[in-house]
Amino acid sequence: MSEQLALMVAYAQDRIIGNGNDIPWHYPEDFKHFKTTTMGHALIMGRLTCESIGRPLPGRRNILVTRQADYQALGYEVFTDLDAALAAARETDDMPFICGGGNIYKQMLPQVTRMFISEIDIAVEGDTVFPEWETDTSWQEISSRRSDCITYRELERRL
Repeated sequence: MSEQLALMVAYAQDRIIGNGNDIPWHYPEDFKHFKTTTMGHALIMGRLTCESIGRPLPGRRNILVTRQADYQALGYEVFTDLDAALAAARETDDMPFICGGGNIYKQMLPQVTRMFISEIDIAVEGDTVFPEWETDTSWQEISSRRSDCITYRELERRL
């Protein structure tokens, strides 16, 4: 594939990814997995995800997408257009990462070529879910490993 676009997500049962603009679990091993996988890449995220993280992530290009034209966030490149953000990310990265939130995932999922999914086997309350996606025919699992209650999966879109 010539133009790669990765997506990284952690979700609990029922594809819950957030509650009240926060992650409703805390697993240091998953944070380490996120850091290791995304290090050196461009990260594209929405404003609420940026605000929930609270700071730019070191060692990565932090790109924020928001509808607020005058929004500023120290250490982030701010865009009001998702396509423009992706084009900017591709200038320095052959595989930028979509990192949330729910609306950004939904918009970008049709373009994604690789997914890194942390499936957390817990039930939590949540108000934000990862969008439904074709799990059978469109994707091929490249790797999978289980650790405690988390299954880490890497999937590649079939041509």
